Amino acid sequence: MEAPISLNLKNLPFSRKQRATHDWDSIVKHQAKLKNDNAILATYTHMESLHILPNTVTLPLILKACGNLNSIELGKKIHNDVMNTGLINDVRVGTSLVDFYCKCGRLEEARYVFDAMRDRDVVAWNAMISGCVECMEFEEAVFLVMEMQRDGLRPNARTMVSLLMATGELVDLGLGKEIHGYCLRNGFLELNAHVGTSLIGFYLKFDVRMAYDVFKSMNLRNIVRWNAMINGYFDKGYYFEALDLFVKMLMNGLRCDLVTILIAIQACAEYGCFKLGMQVHQLAMKCDFNRDLYIVNALMNMYSQFGCIEFAHVLFQSVSTRDVALWNSMLSAYIESGATDEAVALLRTMRLEGIRPDERTIVIILPVCVDLANGLRNGRSLHAYVVKCGMQNNVCIRNAFLNLFGELNCVEYASKFFAETKIPDVLSWNMLILALARNELRGQAWDLFMKMSELHVIPNSHTIVSILAACNDKSFLELGRSIHGYVIKHGIEIDPPLHTALTEMYMNCSDEATAEVLFERFSNRDLISWNAMIASYVKNNEAEKALFLFHRLILNIEPNAVTIINALSSCTSLANLPEGQCLHAYATRKSLVSDLAVANTFISMYSRCGCMKYAETIFKALPKRNVVSWNAMIACYGIHGRGYDAMLAFSKMLDEGFIPDKITFISALSSCSHSGFIEKGLQLYQSMIRDFKITPEPVHYACVVDLLARGGRFEQAWDFIDSMPIAPIASAWRSLLGACRVFSETKHAHTIFEKLIELEPTNAGNYVLLSNIYAAACQWSEVEKLRKLLREKDLRKPPGKSWVSVRNKIHYFTAGDKLHPQCDKIYRKLESLLSSIKERGYVPDLRWVLHDEEDEEKFERLLSHSEKLAIAFGLISIKGGAPILITKNLRICGDCHEFGKHVSKLDEKTAYINELHARMNVGQATMFGDEIQHLMNRILMQDGGFILTFFVRYDDSIGKPQVTRTWYASSNV
Repeated sequence: MEAPISLNLKNLPFSRKQRATHDWDSIVKHQAKLKNDNAILATYTHMESLHILPNTVTLPLILKACGNLNSIELGKKIHNDVMNTGLINDVRVGTSLVDFYCKCGRLEEARYVFDAMRDRDVVAWNAMISGCVECMEFEEAVFLVMEMQRDGLRPNARTMVSLLMATGELVDLGLGKEIHGYCLRNGFLELNAHVGTSLIGFYLKFDVRMAYDVFKSMNLRNIVRWNAMINGYFDKGYYFEALDLFVKMLMNGLRCDLVTILIAIQACAEYGCFKLGMQVHQLAMKCDFNRDLYIVNALMNMYSQFGCIEFAHVLFQSVSTRDVALWNSMLSAYIESGATDEAVALLRTMRLEGIRPDERTIVIILPVCVDLANGLRNGRSLHAYVVKCGMQNNVCIRNAFLNLFGELNCVEYASKFFAETKIPDVLSWNMLILALARNELRGQAWDLFMKMSELHVIPNSHTIVSILAACNDKSFLELGRSIHGYVIKHGIEIDPPLHTALTEMYMNCSDEATAEVLFERFSNRDLISWNAMIASYVKNNEAEKALFLFHRLILNIEPNAVTIINALSSCTSLANLPEGQCLHAYATRKSLVSDLAVANTFISMYSRCGCMKYAETIFKALPKRNVVSWNAMIACYGIHGRGYDAMLAFSKMLDEGFIPDKITFISALSSCSHSGFIEKGLQLYQSMIRDFKITPEPVHYACVVDLLARGGRFEQAWDFIDSMPIAPIASAWRSLLGACRVFSETKHAHTIFEKLIELEPTNAGNYVLLSNIYAAACQWSEVEKLRKLLREKDLRKPPGKSWVSVRNKIHYFTAGDKLHPQCDKIYRKLESLLSSIKERGYVPDLRWVLHDEEDEEKFERLLSHSEKLAIAFGLISIKGGAPILITKNLRICGDCHEFGKHVSKLDEKTAYINELHARMNVGQATMFGDEIQHLMNRILMQDGGFILTFFVRYDDSIGKPQVTRTWYASSNV
C-alpha cells in the first residue's frame, strides 16, 4: 500500500484574496480519503494562521480527525470558535461535535451538544446512540432509540446495529427478539448485511443454536455473515461445528477471505484435526494468503499444537520479513513442546538479527529459566536486560519475574523484587503470596495477605486462590476455614476458580463433607471444577466416588483430556479393567486418544490391570512418543517384573534420541529393584549422575536403598544411607525396615523404626511393620508393647480389604467378613476349594498369622483372609470363561499367594500366569530362588480360570493401593 501523500501547504501559492474556499475543501477531503488525520489537523492549523474559518464541509472532517486522535483540547477550541457563528446550527456540524465528544469518552458534553441541536436527523441520533454504546451506557442507548421514534424519526440500519449491540450487552433476550421482528418487518435483513451480522452476534450471546437458526433463515448470506457464524461457533468452543460450517461454505461456492482462513486454522488447532488443518493451509496458499503474517502466525501455532515443530520452523524460515510477533510465536512453539534449548538458541539468533525482544518476548522466555541448570542466573541476566531497555515497570514483566523467582523457590529474590516495586498491583501481591505458599512459608503468606488489607489493597478472588495454596493438609484446616470466612464476610465473589480452590482446600485438609456440600451447592460449575473434584477424590483414594462423579459429569458437560486422565486414574486404583476399557472406547469416539497424555495414561492403566499386551500395543501404535511415554512403559515392565524388557526399553529410548529425566531413572531403578538386577541398578544410578548430570533427589536414593535391601544386601544398604549427602526420606528407611524381617535383623529394626517415626509420627503402618518383625521372631512381649503404644496414640492402620467387580458392582471383603449377603455360599466354596487344593499339595503356611495363638486359631484366621473370600465369591458369581479381577489395598501374604496359584490350576484349566513382581516383597522369601524362573516364563494352563490382581500403591506399612501381583486366567486378556 502506498504511503499517504503529505501536502506541504506552505509551498502552495495563493493570492492576496486567498485561495477559494473550495480549494481548502478539496485539500481536507483528499487528506480524509487517505485517512491522514494528522495532515488534516495540520491543514486546519495553517488555515487558522491565515484567519480562514472552516465551513460545513471541512468542519466535520476536522472534528472527526480530532476524535480519532483523541485531541480533546483542539476539539473543544473548535467548538468554542464555532459557537459564535451560524455554523453551530448546522446539523452536520452538530452531529460531528457529538461524534467527537463520544469518541473522546466525554458523553456528558456530547449529550449537551445533542440536546442543544435545533434540527436532529437520523444521522445525529445514530451518532448519539452509537456514542452511548461505545461509552458502555447501554440502557441510555435503548432509551434514545425509543425517544427518537417519539420524535417521529424512523430508525435505519445503523440504528439497528447499535441497538442490537446495546441489547446484547444488557443480555435482554426478549428485547432482542422484538428488534429481530422489527428488522424482519422492515426488510433490514435483506437490505443490509451489517444488520444480519449484528443479529447473529446478538443471539450468539445466548445460544449458538438460535444464532444458527437465524443464519439459516437468511436468504442473503454473504462472506461477512458466514464468518460471523463460524467465528461464533469457534468462540463458544464448538470447533467441530465451526469446521463443518466452514466446509459447507466452501461447498456453496463462496470464496473465503483472510478472516475465514484464520478462524478455520485456529479451529483445526483446537479440535486437533491435523489433516483438515493441512488442507486449510493448502487453501491459504491457493488464495495467496500464505504470506500474510497473521495467517503464518496462526499456522505456526496450529502445527506447534500438533507437535509438528519442524513444520512450524519451516513456515517461520519461509517468511523473509519477520516481525517480533512471529519470533514470539516460534519461541512459544519451542517452549510448549519442551524444546527449551532450541528456544534459547532462537532468542540468541533473534538478538543477532537485530530484532529487539519486546515485553511479550520476555514474558514468554522467562518460564524457560525454571528448566535451565542456571535458572536463577539466567533470570537475573534477563532482568538486567529489561532494566537496560526500560521495561522494568511493565506490569506483565514484573509479575512474570515474581512468578519465576517463586517457581525457582527463590523467595528471598521474589520478596526483594516485590519490595522494589513502586506501586505493586493486586496481581503482584498475589504472585508473592503464591510463591510463599508454594514454599510452605504459610505464616509469611498469611502476614502478607493481612498487610494487603492494612494498605487498603483490595484482594480479589485470585488472591484468595493464592493464599489457599498454603492450606494443603489437615493441620491447616482452621486456617482454610478462616480464609473461607474472610471471603464470605467481605463479599468476595466466588467465581469458578475460587470455588475450585475452596473445594480442593477442604479435600486436601480431609474435610470431605464440606467440600462435597460446597461442590453440590455451586450452580456455576465449569469443567475445571468437575475435574478438580474428581482429581481430589483420586488423590484421597476415593476412586469409586471419582468414577461416580465422572459418570455424572458426562451427562452434563463434555469432558476433556484431563477428565479422562483422572477417570483412568480411578480405574487404575480399583484395577477396574471393564471400566477402563469403556473409557478407552469413549475417548476414541471423542478423539481424545490422540492426546499424548491420555495415551500415556492408558498405557499405565492397562499394565496396572494386568493387560501388558494392550499397554504394549498402545505404546507401539503411538504416532509420536515423548519422554513420559517411555517412562510409563519402563514403569510398566518394572511392575510386571520384566526387568530385561524395562532395560531394553531404556536403551531404545536413548537410541531414539530421547534424554531421560528424573522420572525415567525412578522407573528404571524401580524396575531393577523388582527384577533383582542389583548391579544393573547401581550402574544406572552412577550413569544418571555421571552421564546425564542429574542430581539425585531423595526418591532416587530411596530407590537404591530398596534395590539393595530387596537383594539381600542389608549392610550395603545401611552404608549407602549413611553416605547420603541429604537426610533419607521415610520410604528409604521403610525399605530397610522391610529387609529386617527377611534377614531377621531385629537388633537394627528398632533403630530404623525410631528414624521412621521422627519423619512420620502419625503413620500407624510403621508401628505395624515393626510389630510384624517382632511377631515373626516370636517376640510377643514386644508385639504387645507396640500394640499398646498404638492404642495410646490413637493410631489406626486401615483394615485390609479385597474387592471384586461383578456386573458393574464392586463387592468388598475384609478378613473374617460375615456381612456379605452370600456369606454362607462363600465359606462353603472356600472349604470346597481348600479341600481340593490340599489334595494337590497345598499346605497352609501359618507363619503368615502374626498373632500369638494356637495353630487351629491361626488356621481359621488364615482361611478367612479377605483375598480368599473375594476369590471364592468371584468363582461362584462369574460363570464361564470370564476372568475374575480381584484387588487388594494391602500387600498379599505368602499363603494367599500360594492359595491363588493352586486354585488357578484346579481342573487343569489353561491360563497364562504372569508375576507382576518376581520379588513381591523382601518379607516373602518364598518368592526367591527357583520360583522366579517359573513365574517369569509364561506357563500355559487352561482357558476360563481367573485373574487375581493385588493392588498396593505404596509399601504395606502405608496401606494404600498399588499393584503387586496378577494371575492371568483368560486367553483373551
